[in-house]
Amino acid sequence: MNAKKIAIGSDHAGFELKEILKQYLTDKGIEVIDFGTHSADSVDYADYAHPLANAIEDGSCEAGITICGSGNGINMTVNKHRGIRAALCWLPEISRLARAHNDANVCTLPGRFVSEDTAKEIVDLFLSTPFDGGRHLQRIQKICI
Repeated sequence: MNAKKIAIGSDHAGFELKEILKQYLTDKGIEVIDFGTHSADSVDYADYAHPLANAIEDGSCEAGITICGSGNGINMTVNKHRGIRAALCWLPEISRLARAHNDANVCTLPGRFVSEDTAKEIVDLFLSTPFDGGRHLQRIQKICI
């Protein structure tokens, strides 16, 4: 993927990991646009997920990383957007396959269930794995109804 501008967003349960990943990506020279939240105070993930998804759909950002406690709620929310293919990634191999087979453009992490090191590995694979295309392309073209 080699994205140059990454959107990142979380709820309160993903805030700490979001901040760690934001710094990690910035240190690698990747531009990161933070859609919030900006503290560990309780919030609703949808308030951050929708603007993040809009930025990917309109081309302002090339890909996204979303984080909530289990990953499920924020993942469901961004996937409501027609131009989003978000994958819930809790293992590095899941992340690699999400890119290679599904051309995922959002990597969702379960903030309460992955370590900092695993999260970094998941994100690195997500951002470095190209889409395989071929037989997988016809499958993802059938996703939207």
